Amino acid sequence: MQRRKVGLALGGGAARGLAHIGVLHVLQEEQIPIDMIAGSSAGAAIGAIYAQGKDASLIKNLALKLLDWRRLVSLADFGFSRTGFIRGRKVGELLKSIMGGNISFGDLKIQLACVATDIIRCEEVVINEGSVIDGVRASFSIPGIFAVAKWRGRYLVDGGLINPVPVSVVRSMGADFVIAVNVIPDISERRFQAGKEGIVTFKKPNIFSVVMQSMQMAQCVLVRSCLEGADIVITPRVAHIGVGDFRRHQECILQGELAAKDSVVEIRRQLGIKKAI
Repeated sequence: MQRRKVGLALGGGAARGLAHIGVLHVLQEEQIPIDMIAGSSAGAAIGAIYAQGKDASLIKNLALKLLDWRRLVSLADFGFSRTGFIRGRKVGELLKSIMGGNISFGDLKIQLACVATDIIRCEEVVINEGSVIDGVRASFSIPGIFAVAKWRGRYLVDGGLINPVPVSVVRSMGADFVIAVNVIPDISERRFQAGKEGIVTFKKPNIFSVVMQSMQMAQCVLVRSCLEGADIVITPRVAHIGVGDFRRHQECILQGELAAKDSVVEIRRQLGIKKAI
């Protein structure tokens, strides 16, 4: 009987996306086969490194070594742009050094697709040919933060705007079984605060929180829709970690490992894979 093709959909989430490293580490240790990967934003970057054939343990060690605050500050190449205040070239150079050059999608060991958003046409763009670095750069172009990426005459921003967990993309790549990794907290996972008598209440909203909550509500509805086509959804517990809190990378990776371990038995059951002795 032919083995089912397994696809991995890695979602966006900025610093929370580092949980993908922990998930990959466990899947590799448990010998769960991955035939193809589709990623948005942070998921595209981590997915690209893994798709090249990099060992998940090596990726984990790289993250622990590279993601200190001095390194992060040095990667912010501020510049004058009409579309964002970080050019993103230094991040691209870092990825290039990790991957050993500006490799093409055809050079990867695992089939990969990076998801971006055409900001002019308001549509999804799936990048799966040409330069991997260019594809990743377009996929993580957070609007207003990173300058818009130009790719084949199109102006692209973060893929998470239109397909935050690209289950549909990896399914279209030929996956028979899709494992989705979602690091975007559900709107119900809001922060609470305790009153004087220990009664838990919601924090009083302000202008900033109202705007952010409104954006998160729309994103959560989109995420739920994206996840409907997945066979397994792995959800690391990272709601308490800020999207820009890269200093907590160790915790993010750990939460990814814990969530993946909770799902391994069910993944094996559905795929009919026995645990290796």
